[in-house]
Amino acid sequence: MIIDRGSYQMGYGAPGAEDCDYTASYECHMPPIPSGPDATHPTRILGAGWDAGCAAPPELWGTGRPWFIVNLTGSSNVVVACLEITDHSSCIEDHLFPTGGSPLTCERDTPPYGDWAATGLYAADSTNVHLEDLNIHGLANAGVIAGRLRDWTVDNVRLVGNGSAGWNGDLVGDGTNSDNHGTLLFRHWIVEWNGCGETYPGGEHTGCWGQEAGGYGDGVGTGLTGGHWIIEDSAFLHNTSDGLDLLYARMPDAKIEIRRTIAAGNDGNQIKTSGEVSIENSIIISNCGFFHDMLYWNNDDDCRAGGDAIAFALNPGGHASLVNSTITGEGGCLVIAGCAVNQTCNGGEQVLLRNDLFQGQKVFLSPGDDTCFAWYDDESNPPMPANPFVVDHSLINGARFGNVTPCPGGNNLCDIALGLLNSTLDDFDPHLQTGSPAVNAGTTDGAPTDDFTGRPRDAQPDIGAYER
Repeated sequence: MIIDRGSYQMGYGAPGAEDCDYTASYECHMPPIPSGPDATHPTRILGAGWDAGCAAPPELWGTGRPWFIVNLTGSSNVVVACLEITDHSSCIEDHLFPTGGSPLTCERDTPPYGDWAATGLYAADSTNVHLEDLNIHGLANAGVIAGRLRDWTVDNVRLVGNGSAGWNGDLVGDGTNSDNHGTLLFRHWIVEWNGCGETYPGGEHTGCWGQEAGGYGDGVGTGLTGGHWIIEDSAFLHNTSDGLDLLYARMPDAKIEIRRTIAAGNDGNQIKTSGEVSIENSIIISNCGFFHDMLYWNNDDDCRAGGDAIAFALNPGGHASLVNSTITGEGGCLVIAGCAVNQTCNGGEQVLLRNDLFQGQKVFLSPGDDTCFAWYDDESNPPMPANPFVVDHSLINGARFGNVTPCPGGNNLCDIALGLLNSTLDDFDPHLQTGSPAVNAGTTDGAPTDDFTGRPRDAQPDIGAYER
């Protein structure tokens, strides 16, 4: 089915919705998209221009507070492409609940509810789905709620300005019965300003709120899940809790690969992972005090979970790596590691930091202190029994050293100017200047063949995300 260019009302009052109940218009939504017979013969729902760059996608906008706009419940072998999915309201569902309402709170009790929808796309028990060229923004609750998925591909999908979360992978709200499996491939995935509303028609971000105020705010979060997560050429920016939270990727088949990705300005951890993890050619900027003193913001949410830039939760004997990346931040630490929940580490765990640049800053919540370089949880019950960090061919500046001391050894250099274009937090620019000690200082062992921009690295790679 090809949807012509234009704007289409979805919900109570829309053509074809005459049988909907006025008082229960939240139930007035499309039925599940019918499955294709197999992966090579998918059902395709396409916006006009899908085959020519998708320059002006048709708009599907929700009204009457439907639970969702696009329905993939039980839908498999489906392609959805070239659509704008939104509503025509500035409201945020349950804004500042339970501490009290705000002018931005959506009407949920008495119809007419208004021109808002809770969620852009809902999916459950769904296999072999391809989402491409979707702009899902300004919904009152979440851009996407999706769980129990297998073998999904998400390409060039934008989740922006949704009032609770960008991608919420917890279907039932308790972290269970939402597990995913197979290959979950995300490319050119832009997830930003979730936990904030979006004004209509102006498109300005407003009402940003975190968990202390009753909100949520993850850019991406899941329940307990497995699956091989591959994330490439993506961005997680200015979400009101964690940017990318895959801490619950704890099932035996869970594996995470992140390449050429930036995470910055999120209120909590920029990237949070569990299990077997590989991160390369990425830029992580933990300016976790970004939302401080904004209208509606509760400053108790500043630098949630310590605001550490990257968090690794390890299974017994598990390995993670961070290679050719550039990290800075004003949270407690730039990198932390600990045992995954309900796991007892055995001392064989390893976090490899290789060819990385680390620039410390002053801690937002304690401005007299420098952020720490790396820390492992040796005080929990049970504790991590040994230092898991292996630091090799890395440069560290402006950070204090706690229970991980990378210098001397490992071809590392500490307390040395990194030669970045700009090292300050607000204007951080990790491009390398002429004469930077990072130039030609990396090892080829395990180094990616390209850099953050996809440019080839030479025979003697530079340290950090950019090859000069």
